[in-house]
Amino acid sequence: MALDVPRIDRSASPADARLGAGGMTAIDIERSPVVAIWEVTRACDLACRHCRACAVVERSPRELTGAEAFDLIEQVAELAPGVLVLTGGDPLKRDDIFEIVARAASRGLRVAVAPSVTPLLTADAIARLAAAGAVRIALSIDAPDAVGHDSFRGTPGSFARTLAATAAVRSAGLSLQINTSLTRASAPRLEELGGLVRRIAPELWSVFFVVAVGRARAADEPAAETCEEAFHFLREFGERTGIAVKTTAAPAYRRVLAEAARGRAAGLAKLRLPPPVTDGRGFVFVSHEGEVQPSGFLPIRAGNVRERRLAEIYRDHPLFRALRDRTRLEGKCGACRYNAICGGSRARAFAATGNPLAADPACAYQPPGYTPAAA
Repeated sequence: MALDVPRIDRSASPADARLGAGGMTAIDIERSPVVAIWEVTRACDLACRHCRACAVVERSPRELTGAEAFDLIEQVAELAPGVLVLTGGDPLKRDDIFEIVARAASRGLRVAVAPSVTPLLTADAIARLAAAGAVRIALSIDAPDAVGHDSFRGTPGSFARTLAATAAVRSAGLSLQINTSLTRASAPRLEELGGLVRRIAPELWSVFFVVAVGRARAADEPAAETCEEAFHFLREFGERTGIAVKTTAAPAYRRVLAEAARGRAAGLAKLRLPPPVTDGRGFVFVSHEGEVQPSGFLPIRAGNVRERRLAEIYRDHPLFRALRDRTRLEGKCGACRYNAICGGSRARAFAATGNPLAADPACAYQPPGYTPAAA
């Protein structure tokens, strides 16, 4: 199964070398993910209330060593993803993060880095990431003002430092991505936050619909009706501003885009539709200890890169194969005509039911003619 995803033209200038710009190359998601995420460490100096990783200040002695990190880069190169994202914790807590970025770039990988906004994220550190070969930096903004954002991140001054970091990313010639965690409590301020994102004008706004993993709780998850309202706002925002929008753990956004595009595709061309990937289907996650999962929010172990090659796990493990098989989906996700482009959040289904193939409880859409008794 092939998907069209961005490929970077490295002959372009740094300002033009942006994920999401340039030509498109098909990726066979049975063999290669669109996105590979490596949690390089769980160490972080923030105390975010939703943290998937339940991050702590000190690095773990069980982290992949420097030599193992370089071996993992070779394994990722074998897998040939559309992009490698280095996340955490805070990647800057690893002393060798610049060498890791440089090694990945030297192997032809497109590298994005998602650092925590702490005093470690200086303009010099951002410039060093750019010099090492990173092409994108992702920064988190979770509220339209300091009070809301700093409370969510558990660190005073985080909002101001984040705004300063956006300028440093631009100065370094890097592509900028803004990440936002959407919770039941923060959803009413999404439109306000959109105003701030529009002023920052990133290449991509990635909105994560919080899943009850790590420090997040089920009460933090936005209700299905709230998700639906957010999808329609994000669709209109992308159409109006030209800023690319994607969602994480909320693939039903693509159904909203498809519904809106029906009969007016030319008018929605500038939306730059995100590729239809979900947990384990065009997506793979490697933990700081080398554990391989379908995503960071679907914590089912499928192997370890210390024991088996990453490409073998992604391509052959029964869990990944099941998640890529849309005929295995249950409930209304299995009956939905949009499951080829959506398929529901497998992470949220697992968090709610313990079954990664169950219906996504955050989707308000009801397939025509479907009733639970018919499942």
